Amino acid sequence: MSIETLQKGWLRQLVPHKTNFTLKMTPMIDMIFLLLIFFLVSAQYKPQEKFLPFTLPAANTSSVNMVKPEPMNINIAAMPNGCMVNIANSKQVQINNQTIGQDLSSLIEAVNLIMTSQKRFIDDPVEITCDSQIEWDHFAKIYNCLCGSGLTDITFQMTE
Repeated sequence: MSIETLQKGWLRQLVPHKTNFTLKMTPMIDMIFLLLIFFLVSAQYKPQEKFLPFTLPAANTSSVNMVKPEPMNINIAAMPNGCMVNIANSKQVQINNQTIGQDLSSLIEAVNLIMTSQKRFIDDPVEITCDSQIEWDHFAKIYNCLCGSGLTDITFQMTE
């Protein structure tokens, strides 16, 4: 034997032989399944009830019929220098040709005041009645102001 082979054999005895390191997967898979079963069993799928400190009121057996309110009547009558607007038979506003802008703003204020006093809402019906002699310009401006103030349910009474 040569010295080289003796030295290789001697080195093999000093340095342990390399072994392949492997993990045993079977116990790890068993532990994963045990943890999965534990979490499935201990999980709460249904939320806890009665954790808020209040009770709901009992249902009322009487039924409430919602009826649309009567329309607020606005009558527009012709005058020589403009028109007269009668709001719900409780307030009159005169609209002159010379001061039509100021008169229309006072008309809107009067409509809002009457709606507040009658406890009406913005979507309650409004019915406009006009004389046959009313000028189209006055009628259109009054209608535009009422629409601009937020009234949404405006109808016209048809007369012959």
